[in-house]
Amino acid sequence: QVQLVESGGGLVQAGGSLRLSCVVSGGTFGRYAMAWFRQAPGKERDFVCAINVSGSNTFYSDSVKGRFTIARDAGKNTVYLQMNSLKLEDTAVYFCAAADVLTIAAATTGYPYWGQGTQVTVSS
Repeated sequence: QVQLVESGGGLVQAGGSLRLSCVVSGGTFGRYAMAWFRQAPGKERDFVCAINVSGSNTFYSDSVKGRFTIARDAGKNTVYLQMNSLKLEDTAVYFCAAADVLTIAAATTGYPYWGQGTQVTVSS
């Protein structure tokens, strides 16, 4: 059974940085494309970014491009989300997702495995 556990969320001031981590267990990390999504209160779960199996290809939503960076460490079965220049509108629960595919997708339906989420709150 594949399990994803996120960590690293918290409260940060606008303009600050946070790094989220997602550890994958129960499966073969090297087979999974990985993604981060986020969901603000009362809103749908939105795509943030994704990385392919080898780490050679990444894709970002326009809202985070240039500020967020996704990376993966095969030795630690972990995917990271480095978030810089945080804005109030980045406040949300951030979810890690995985899919046993070679290509990356930007839709929630493309990912069968999900973590429980970690809260990120950006204050003014």
